[in-house]
Amino acid sequence: MMTEQSDSAEQKGGNGRSPILFLGGAILLGLAAALLIFGSGLFKQDDSVLQQIPASSGEAKVAQLSPDSDILLEVGDTARNFYLQDLAGNTVSLEDFRGQPVLINFWATWCAPCRLEMPALQAAQEAHQEDGLVILAINDQQTPDEVARFVEELDLSLTTLVDQKGAVSELYNVFNFPTTYFVDGDGVITAVHRGLLAEEQIETYLSNTIPQD
Repeated sequence: MMTEQSDSAEQKGGNGRSPILFLGGAILLGLAAALLIFGSGLFKQDDSVLQQIPASSGEAKVAQLSPDSDILLEVGDTARNFYLQDLAGNTVSLEDFRGQPVLINFWATWCAPCRLEMPALQAAQEAHQEDGLVILAINDQQTPDEVARFVEELDLSLTTLVDQKGAVSELYNVFNFPTTYFVDGDGVITAVHRGLLAEEQIETYLSNTIPQD
């Protein structure tokens, strides 16, 4: 009699545990199936989504960094190529102007000497239009809106580029503003000036940059 009661109790106990075991097994099977179908992607961030995000406006790109890119550029060196966006969002490269004399000016809106220098740069561009002179005014680490307000205030028509991360300033070893590089049609640096430029100085440097008839 006691044996029958014991067997009955064990049977009831076993039946009480069976739904829990069944549920646990179902969960494990579900996880296994999910891993088979989706792989490890369930537990990893989808990098492909991040890769589709376009680069932020004004981000600089350097064409090629040589091992000696940290060496100061000097007269006689070849100017280093770069890509930057202008205020209209167009990508501009230094190589676009090969064959033309180029003046590369590094500046910032908060720089008082830069503000004083801008009218002289504007005058130089207007005076040497027939010579094909291109002035690339590269703003360092400010937003396009800040730069656009400054350009409008001074009524400038220079090719104004935005270097929001300072990559090109670093490429050209710029450590103070303004800094200006003069580059001839062959891409060779003819002069480097650190600090405020006067109109007379600009003309002196351009005489060695623009081919003389």
